[in-house]
Amino acid sequence: MGKMTIAEAAQHFNVSKEAIHNRVRRGSLDSVIENGVKYVILGEAKRAVPSPVSDTRYYDYIEKENERLKGKIDSLEEETSRLRHQREEMLIDDREKIERIYKERDEQLKNILQVVSSKFLSHANVESVIEEAETAEVVDVKEQEPEREDDLVSLKDFIKLKLYSKKKRQKIKERFQKRAKKDTRIIVKKDKLFLKPQHFDYSDLLK
Repeated sequence: MGKMTIAEAAQHFNVSKEAIHNRVRRGSLDSVIENGVKYVILGEAKRAVPSPVSDTRYYDYIEKENERLKGKIDSLEEETSRLRHQREEMLIDDREKIERIYKERDEQLKNILQVVSSKFLSHANVESVIEEAETAEVVDVKEQEPEREDDLVSLKDFIKLKLYSKKKRQKIKERFQKRAKKDTRIIVKKDKLFLKPQHFDYSDLLK
Protein backbone atom coordinates (compact mmCIF):
# COMPACT_ATOMS: atom_id res chain seq x y z
CA MET A 1 0.00 0.00 0.00
CA GLY A 2 1.23 3.54 -0.82
CA LYS A 3 0.03 7.07 -1.15
CA MET A 4 0.33 9.60 -3.93
CA THR A 5 -0.59 13.16 -4.51
CA ILE A 6 -3.54 13.90 -6.80
CA ALA A 7 -1.15 14.72 -9.65
CA GLU A 8 0.83 11.53 -9.12
CA ALA A 9 -2.32 9.43 -8.96
CA ALA A 10 -3.62 10.99 -12.19
CA GLN A 11 -0.34 10.14 -13.91
CA HIS A 12 -0.36 6.67 -12.39
CA PHE A 13 -3.88 5.88 -13.59
CA ASN A 14 -3.37 7.79 -16.84
CA VAL A 15 -6.45 9.98 -16.20
CA SER A 16 -7.07 13.64 -15.39
CA LYS A 17 -6.82 15.16 -11.93
CA GLU A 18 -10.56 15.84 -12.03
CA ALA A 19 -11.13 12.11 -12.56
CA ILE A 20 -9.09 11.35 -9.44
CA HIS A 21 -11.08 13.90 -7.41
CA ASN A 22 -14.31 12.31 -8.67
CA ARG A 23 -13.13 8.85 -7.60
CA VAL A 24 -12.27 10.17 -4.18
CA ARG A 25 -15.74 11.76 -3.87
CA ARG A 26 -17.40 8.53 -4.98
CA GLY A 27 -15.34 6.56 -2.47
CA SER A 28 -13.64 4.34 -5.03
CA LEU A 29 -10.30 5.75 -3.84
CA ASP A 30 -9.30 6.39 -0.24
CA SER A 31 -7.56 9.64 0.63
CA VAL A 32 -5.96 11.42 3.56
CA ILE A 33 -4.89 14.99 4.17
CA GLU A 34 -1.47 15.56 5.69
CA ASN A 35 -0.08 19.04 6.29
CA GLY A 36 -2.84 20.48 4.09
CA VAL A 37 -2.00 18.18 1.17
CA LYS A 38 -4.45 15.54 -0.05
CA TYR A 39 -2.96 12.12 -0.72
CA VAL A 40 -4.55 9.18 -2.44
CA ILE A 41 -4.19 5.86 -0.69
CA LEU A 42 -3.32 3.07 -3.11
CA GLY A 43 -3.94 -0.58 -2.46
CA GLU A 44 -3.86 -3.21 -5.22
CA ALA A 45 -5.41 -0.84 -7.73
CA LYS A 46 -4.26 -1.47 -11.26
CA ARG A 47 -3.11 1.18 -13.67
CA ALA A 48 -5.97 2.34 -15.77
CA VAL A 49 -5.63 1.86 -19.46
CA PRO A 50 -7.30 3.91 -22.17
CA SER A 51 -10.78 2.74 -23.05
CA PRO A 52 -10.77 0.60 -26.16
CA VAL A 53 -12.23 2.11 -29.29
CA SER A 54 -15.92 1.30 -29.54
CA ASP A 55 -16.75 -1.55 -31.87
CA THR A 56 -18.51 0.09 -34.87
CA ARG A 57 -19.85 -3.24 -36.06
CA TYR A 58 -22.75 -2.99 -33.60
CA TYR A 59 -23.75 0.42 -34.90
CA ASP A 60 -23.43 -0.77 -38.49
CA TYR A 61 -25.75 -3.66 -37.67
CA ILE A 62 -28.30 -1.30 -36.05
CA GLU A 63 -28.25 0.98 -39.10
CA LYS A 64 -28.70 -1.94 -41.50
CA GLU A 65 -31.55 -3.33 -39.39
CA ASN A 66 -33.24 0.09 -39.38
CA GLU A 67 -32.95 0.30 -43.16
CA ARG A 68 -34.39 -3.21 -43.51
CA LEU A 69 -37.34 -2.40 -41.25
CA LYS A 70 -37.93 0.89 -43.05
CA GLY A 71 -38.06 -0.94 -46.39
CA LYS A 72 -40.48 -3.47 -44.94
CA ILE A 73 -42.75 -0.68 -43.64
CA ASP A 74 -42.75 0.98 -47.07
CA SER A 75 -43.63 -2.35 -48.68
CA LEU A 76 -46.49 -2.92 -46.23
CA GLU A 77 -47.82 0.60 -46.81
CA GLU A 78 -47.80 0.03 -50.59
CA GLU A 79 -49.61 -3.30 -50.15
CA THR A 80 -52.18 -1.69 -47.85
CA SER A 81 -52.78 1.09 -50.38
CA ARG A 82 -53.15 -1.46 -53.20
CA LEU A 83 -55.65 -3.56 -51.23
CA ARG A 84 -57.64 -0.46 -50.27
CA HIS A 85 -57.80 0.63 -53.91
CA GLN A 86 -58.81 -2.89 -54.98
CA ARG A 87 -61.57 -2.99 -52.35
CA GLU A 88 -62.93 0.38 -53.51
CA GLU A 89 -63.01 -0.83 -57.13
CA MET A 90 -64.86 -3.99 -56.07
CA LEU A 91 -67.43 -1.95 -54.14
CA ILE A 92 -67.97 0.33 -57.15
CA ASP A 93 -68.40 -2.68 -59.45
CA ASP A 94 -70.88 -4.30 -57.05
CA ARG A 95 -72.86 -1.07 -56.73
CA GLU A 96 -73.04 -0.67 -60.51
CA LYS A 97 -74.20 -4.29 -60.89
CA ILE A 98 -76.92 -3.81 -58.26
CA GLU A 99 -78.08 -0.56 -59.87
CA ARG A 100 -78.17 -2.23 -63.29
CA ILE A 101 -80.18 -5.21 -61.96
CA TYR A 102 -82.73 -2.96 -60.25
CA LYS A 103 -83.01 -0.77 -63.32
CA GLU A 104 -83.72 -3.79 -65.53
CA ARG A 105 -86.31 -5.07 -63.05
CA ASP A 106 -87.94 -1.62 -62.85
CA GLU A 107 -88.20 -1.51 -66.63
CA GLN A 108 -89.72 -5.00 -66.73
CA LEU A 109 -92.17 -4.18 -63.93
CA LYS A 110 -93.18 -0.95 -65.66
CA ASN A 111 -93.78 -2.87 -68.86
CA ILE A 112 -95.91 -5.43 -67.02
CA LEU A 113 -98.03 -2.75 -65.36
CA GLN A 114 -98.58 -0.90 -68.62
CA VAL A 115 -99.64 -4.05 -70.45
CA VAL A 116 -101.87 -5.18 -67.58
CA SER A 117 -103.54 -1.77 -67.38
CA SER A 118 -104.31 -1.79 -71.07
CA LYS A 119 -105.50 -5.38 -71.17
CA PHE A 120 -107.64 -4.98 -68.07
CA LEU A 121 -109.49 -2.17 -69.71
CA SER A 122 -110.00 -4.27 -72.83
CA HIS A 123 -111.23 -7.23 -70.65
CA ALA A 124 -108.38 -9.57 -71.48
CA ASN A 125 -107.37 -12.62 -69.46
CA VAL A 126 -105.03 -11.50 -66.63
CA GLU A 127 -102.78 -14.57 -66.55
CA SER A 128 -102.12 -14.47 -70.27
CA VAL A 129 -101.41 -10.76 -70.02
CA ILE A 130 -98.78 -11.20 -67.29
CA GLU A 131 -97.15 -14.05 -69.17
CA GLU A 132 -97.04 -11.90 -72.29
CA ALA A 133 -95.57 -8.95 -70.40
CA GLU A 134 -92.85 -10.98 -68.69
CA THR A 135 -91.59 -12.33 -71.97
CA ALA A 136 -91.89 -8.99 -73.77
CA GLU A 137 -88.82 -6.82 -74.25
CA VAL A 138 -88.80 -3.08 -73.57
CA VAL A 139 -88.67 -1.48 -77.02
CA ASP A 140 -88.25 2.04 -78.23
CA VAL A 141 -91.52 3.88 -78.85
CA LYS A 142 -90.29 4.98 -82.25
CA GLU A 143 -90.01 1.36 -83.34
CA GLN A 144 -93.54 0.36 -82.29
CA GLU A 145 -96.35 -0.37 -84.67
CA PRO A 146 -98.67 2.43 -85.85
CA GLU A 147 -101.34 3.56 -83.43
CA ARG A 148 -104.21 1.13 -82.98
CA GLU A 149 -107.60 1.73 -81.46
CA ASP A 150 -107.24 -1.07 -78.92
CA ASP A 151 -104.06 0.59 -77.58
CA LEU A 152 -105.99 3.68 -76.56
CA VAL A 153 -107.43 4.05 -73.08
CA SER A 154 -109.62 6.95 -72.09
CA LEU A 155 -108.30 9.24 -69.40
CA LYS A 156 -111.43 8.59 -67.35
CA ASP A 157 -110.92 4.80 -67.34
CA PHE A 158 -107.20 5.17 -66.76
CA ILE A 159 -107.70 7.28 -63.64
CA LYS A 160 -110.39 4.92 -62.32
CA LEU A 161 -107.92 2.07 -62.55
CA LYS A 162 -105.57 3.92 -60.19
CA LEU A 163 -108.21 4.03 -57.44
CA TYR A 164 -107.57 7.69 -56.64
CA SER A 165 -109.95 9.80 -54.57
CA LYS A 166 -112.52 11.93 -56.37
CA LYS A 167 -110.68 15.12 -55.52
CA LYS A 168 -107.37 13.80 -56.82
CA ARG A 169 -108.99 12.43 -60.00
CA GLN A 170 -110.34 15.91 -60.73
CA LYS A 171 -106.90 17.49 -60.27
CA ILE A 172 -105.25 14.90 -62.52
CA LYS A 173 -107.93 15.41 -65.17
CA GLU A 174 -107.33 19.18 -65.16
CA ARG A 175 -103.59 18.61 -65.43
CA PHE A 176 -104.02 16.37 -68.48
CA GLN A 177 -106.37 18.85 -70.11
CA LYS A 178 -103.82 21.65 -69.77
CA ARG A 179 -101.12 19.49 -71.34
CA ALA A 180 -103.25 17.88 -74.03
CA LYS A 181 -102.26 20.18 -76.89
CA LYS A 182 -98.56 20.18 -76.05
CA ASP A 183 -97.95 16.60 -74.93
CA THR A 184 -97.71 14.04 -77.75
CA ARG A 185 -98.49 11.27 -75.27
CA ILE A 186 -102.08 12.56 -74.98
CA ILE A 187 -104.48 11.89 -77.90
CA VAL A 188 -107.55 14.12 -78.32
CA LYS A 189 -110.56 12.63 -80.10
CA LYS A 190 -113.94 14.35 -80.16
CA ASP A 191 -113.00 16.49 -77.17
CA LYS A 192 -112.08 13.40 -75.17
CA LEU A 193 -108.61 12.52 -73.94
CA PHE A 194 -107.05 9.15 -74.61
CA LEU A 195 -103.79 7.64 -73.40
CA LYS A 196 -101.46 4.87 -74.51
CA PRO A 197 -100.21 3.37 -71.23
CA GLN A 198 -98.70 0.50 -73.15
CA HIS A 199 -96.23 2.85 -74.77
CA PHE A 200 -95.87 5.90 -72.54
CA ASP A 201 -95.16 6.70 -68.92
CA TYR A 202 -97.54 9.25 -67.37
CA SER A 203 -96.15 9.22 -63.85
CA ASP A 204 -95.08 12.88 -64.13
CA LEU A 205 -98.74 13.88 -64.60
CA LEU A 206 -100.13 11.62 -61.88
CA LYS A 207 -98.32 13.18 -58.95
